[in-house]
Amino acid sequence: MKVARAVRAGGHGKRNPRSARTPRRWPTGAPLACWCANTQESLAMLLRSGNAGSNTVADHVRVLSEALAQIPNSCQAKILVRVDGAGATHDLLTHLEGLNTTRRTVRYLVGWTITTLDEQAIAQLPATAWQDSLDQNGGLQQGYHVAELTGLNQRNGWPEGMRLLVRRVRPSARHRKNLTAFEMRTGWKYSIIATNIGRMGGIAGSHHPQWLDAVARAHAVVEDRVRAGKAMGLRNLPSQDWTVNQGWILAANLGHDLDCWLRLLTLHDQDGLERAEPDTMRYRLYHLPARLAAHARRRYLRIERTWPWAQAFVLAWQRLTDLPDLA
Repeated sequence: MKVARAVRAGGHGKRNPRSARTPRRWPTGAPLACWCANTQESLAMLLRSGNAGSNTVADHVRVLSEALAQIPNSCQAKILVRVDGAGATHDLLTHLEGLNTTRRTVRYLVGWTITTLDEQAIAQLPATAWQDSLDQNGGLQQGYHVAELTGLNQRNGWPEGMRLLVRRVRPSARHRKNLTAFEMRTGWKYSIIATNIGRMGGIAGSHHPQWLDAVARAHAVVEDRVRAGKAMGLRNLPSQDWTVNQGWILAANLGHDLDCWLRLLTLHDQDGLERAEPDTMRYRLYHLPARLAAHARRRYLRIERTWPWAQAFVLAWQRLTDLPDLA
């Protein structure tokens, strides 16, 4: 499961009484959303005013609760929640810990806002503590390092058993203007993640910082979901009426989820379509060069034979019609 930070959506040209003005002149909304990493579908999305805080605990808990309610009971035994830095609050992490029961294990990987105390802890790490990080295929990333920071950090009041892992990389040109004095002095840019994962049964090396760092960085695909959601209509809100915009978000997410499940159920083995963006799906399948003809009291969909994705469309249609009826 992936909980994203607020998705900025442009507003209608007229003033929305529940939106706040932004430097771009027009009112906006700031939805907070949660996606399922396994299926890519949107589990929950909360429309908020444009000036809503990214780390508002009540909003995070509401979205998380609504998202968990969408997951079938048979799939709730083991859940991994990944949140960006806006989720690093005492109340949210305490809430996540409280979700654990005898029948459900909830693990989390949450971004962390680095403070002076964190930098002091990083400075205490010996050179031997840093190890090469891993890419998503398990290969070593030369020049990228990970270390365990748990025990050196003196920030109190966080859940018992929480671990802190720190990653360092050479800063790029776009990062240099935001470096702290400590980072400029050391020549590295640092990022920290918090987790309650100690060791996962059946997964060798799951307690290693390198493995957890790779899993946490996979959260970056949430930006793909944000981009897909905007392509489905979330780029702009259509009305100055709050209720209309809520309905718009619901409709956009329904379209997003239908697109995800269509690819999962029918196009999972079709190169170029199994992970296609919405605009690609529109061009190749949804906007089909075909005509509907009638003959002998029957209707026929006549597809242009030279269309490169004609067979993919027919295959998807056949697989959809072969699906069993819902019980």
